[in-house]
Amino acid sequence: MAKKYKLSLFIFRRDLRIEDNTALNLAIKNSDKVIACFIFDPRLADENRKHFNPNAFQFLLECLDDLGEQLKSRNGSLILLSGLPEDIIKDLKGKHEIDAVFFNKDYTPFSRKRDSAIIKSCEDSGIDIVSCHDALLHEPGTVLTNEGKTYSVFSQFFKKASQKGISFPKTAEGGQIYSGILDVDQVEISDFSIERNTSLFTKGGRSHALSVLQDISGFSNYDNERDYPSIAGTTGLSAHNKLGTISVREFYHYVENELGKAHTLINELHWRDFFTHIAVAHPYVFTGAFKKKFDSLSWSDDDKLFDAWCRGQTGFPIVDAGMRELNTTGYMHNRVRMIVSSFLVKDLHIDWKWGERYFASRLVDYDPCVNNGNWQWAASTGADSQPYFRIFNPWLQQKKFDPDCLYIKKWVPELEALSPKAIHSMEKGQQLLGVDYPQPLVVHSEERNVALTAFKSVG
Repeated sequence: MAKKYKLSLFIFRRDLRIEDNTALNLAIKNSDKVIACFIFDPRLADENRKHFNPNAFQFLLECLDDLGEQLKSRNGSLILLSGLPEDIIKDLKGKHEIDAVFFNKDYTPFSRKRDSAIIKSCEDSGIDIVSCHDALLHEPGTVLTNEGKTYSVFSQFFKKASQKGISFPKTAEGGQIYSGILDVDQVEISDFSIERNTSLFTKGGRSHALSVLQDISGFSNYDNERDYPSIAGTTGLSAHNKLGTISVREFYHYVENELGKAHTLINELHWRDFFTHIAVAHPYVFTGAFKKKFDSLSWSDDDKLFDAWCRGQTGFPIVDAGMRELNTTGYMHNRVRMIVSSFLVKDLHIDWKWGERYFASRLVDYDPCVNNGNWQWAASTGADSQPYFRIFNPWLQQKKFDPDCLYIKKWVPELEALSPKAIHSMEKGQQLLGVDYPQPLVVHSEERNVALTAFKSVG
């Protein structure tokens, strides 16, 4: 772009870094000065709102603290503001005469509605608006079938996407980050008084993410270890990918250079793209099944069963271990996520949307599009989802992926004194003397048949 701006506003969202930040780099290159801000939108940042996620918010604050230090290293400041973005932009236009607003695109229905309001506010105020693709390997709408449609089968999507190049990370050059005093109300990180979770799974900030990424070669055995929850076999970078402390291009090229293009981590980045492309093309997935025929399924509304699942008190050790890990750390191992999701839907017959919302209120790496895609996959209602007749048996899953019960005993200490054989034999429903642990809520084989009948009835 050839136009030069005197004073631009850049709004950080899920791109909390300076390096390889597409819209920020563009703003710096094409502006004399750039106000770098983060806006706490009350529709998301209100600690009293329903489904507020304290784990994700704590991680966000840690990332912002780190980002502030990054900007200081460039003699700039991170400006923290609170309010509706469109109102803040009008205020800054009136008091500081900003002439352009830059931001990177986000893709949830809320984000797109918010950005439409920002664009209208800029147009009404005579401010240029520049929005960029940044968060994904490929922007939604750029990986399409020969008929111009969004793929609904991952293998086909992956094949097409893999034929497209991934740009290399770019360093910000030129320009100056604003470090003066603004004539608008600002907030500080210390203004937010959420109770700190000292057991949070990961620490926020680019410096922490880079320390993992720079040792990515240590995940050469990822394929063999990633399904075993007692092994530290996953990168733990999902929350950093969500908030962009490292760019998706940095992640991709680190993995490609160290582990090769065929590595499973590359495949998983494409799953993230796939679910987001689906959500953009078919936004109804946030309120119902991608495969609409499954909207007619009848679900149980048993609050007691749901509460037992949430608290990790189902009597199924691998399920309870996963839920307790989530409740304590804001994270759950991916294999266990699949197990607990299948259990809620196929064994307790509770609507997958209940589980989706619960995860949304706990996961430190919560990403609406990915969370929705994963839940619909587990519920057999989504694009390229698990076929409904393939139902996870939690007893077999724990025997296969936690044979020595190391993960189970870590999160379900009531069972610590029992042998793995005794824990794996709990399927038989025998009362365990001296053990304060619930009997299994249901009989898996019976509930499996109930689920099969229900899904068959709608096709």
